[in-house]
Amino acid sequence: MTIRILPAIGDPDAARAVSSLLHQLPDAEPAPTVADSAALLHALADAAAQGPGAAAAGAPPAAGQPSAVEALPEVVLVHERIGPTPALELIREVALRFPAVGVVLITTDAGPALFSAAMDAGARGIVGMPLGYDELAARVQAAAQWSAGVRVHLGGSPEAAPGPAGTLVTVTGAKGGVGTTVTAVQLALAARAAGRSVALVDLDLQSGDVASYLDVQFRRSVVDLAGIEDISVRVLQDAVHDHHTGLGLLLAPEEGERGEEVDDRAARQIIGALRSRYEVVLVDCGSQMQSANAAAVELADLALLVTTPDVVAVRAAKRQVRLWDRLQIRKAEDTTTVVNRLTRNTEIQPPLVAKATGTQVAGTHVPAAFKELQPCVDAGRMQDLDGRSTVKQALWALAGELGLVDSPSVRQGRGSHRARPTLTGRKRKAITPGAAPGSGGVPGQAPGSASGAGPGPGPRFGVRRGSAAAAGPGPFDPSGPYEEG
Repeated sequence: MTIRILPAIGDPDAARAVSSLLHQLPDAEPAPTVADSAALLHALADAAAQGPGAAAAGAPPAAGQPSAVEALPEVVLVHERIGPTPALELIREVALRFPAVGVVLITTDAGPALFSAAMDAGARGIVGMPLGYDELAARVQAAAQWSAGVRVHLGGSPEAAPGPAGTLVTVTGAKGGVGTTVTAVQLALAARAAGRSVALVDLDLQSGDVASYLDVQFRRSVVDLAGIEDISVRVLQDAVHDHHTGLGLLLAPEEGERGEEVDDRAARQIIGALRSRYEVVLVDCGSQMQSANAAAVELADLALLVTTPDVVAVRAAKRQVRLWDRLQIRKAEDTTTVVNRLTRNTEIQPPLVAKATGTQVAGTHVPAAFKELQPCVDAGRMQDLDGRSTVKQALWALAGELGLVDSPSVRQGRGSHRARPTLTGRKRKAITPGAAPGSGGVPGQAPGSASGAGPGPGPRFGVRRGSAAAAGPGPFDPSGPYEEG
């Protein structure tokens, strides 16, 4: 989100230095510098008066009213040599009259005495001179996030909040080998294709394979952020790899034993920093629960649990859900299970998975078609998976079901693999029992009936319920419900 910044600096040299750094900050919208305290208060009063519901232009804002919140800048920078009102008195007046504005003091003396006095006056931070990019960015981000929280309580618009607002999605495997990383990668690619900024984080700290699936060799990893108390914008940019697909990748360490350096506190801080920079943050949690990925699952807006439709995997999924419940990480009803490698002949179908695990099961199921994946998996280029692949279409449809994709072009019916075109690009047709291929019904039966048998072959893709009598022959409707033949 955009952070509006109003600098109040009387020294021309300091004003030029601050303006230069502010224009380098990501998502920052610096206003023209004001030169004295009177100009600052006048600018803030005018901004408050421009908000909806203002009584009159130039009127002092009333605390708690939207007019005193929405149009104000999130951050005000006050130089120590501002005049005619002394800097600390100016900060105190801004804090009293405009409580939703975070004030940062710029000073050459950043000692404990001045720091304490500035905090007592109402400042949200101090930046020492000479100015540094990292320190200025950190103070501005902290003040903006504080301002966002205050505005929610004062009646400001939550959509304007510059704090952490990105959607956090975790993908966890019931056990190893169920397709967790493939699911996470394709969901991230789908969200990126929809025009969203996406970060893909590999928190499978001992055996993460996101780098292998996307053909990445990068020396930085999530471990490099673990020991940093205050993650600045530049530090985050140095640790995140900008992939040519547009994804921001935060990878697992090459040395698995270093994964122990990432604890739950570090995971929460890293995820918070990413959510303030990206619209979607996708986390591959692997199948082994540690403190870091457990914290991610607890914070997640959407927690996905990937399983295959076999007894061992479903038992593992049930065990994982119970573990989350015992540790008070996440409730079963707040978890969405994704069934991978589903075939029509599988004895364990999604309703049984939902009953066994107590979770919600995604309406989109991923078909068993490893031959489509194998060339891209072996080459380590999952981003090159053919758009006609039934696996890719299913996972991108799942992204649409989860709300990660707004474009209707990636949503294909209910997301079932039966609802997708074949690799030749042709739509499959419903073949009813006893009917010749291409015919619109079964002689002697009402149209849409799923019962009865003829001498011909059985239904290949099932018979759709409730089809109209006038439907006639034609392509199978992927958006309609179906029954197994």
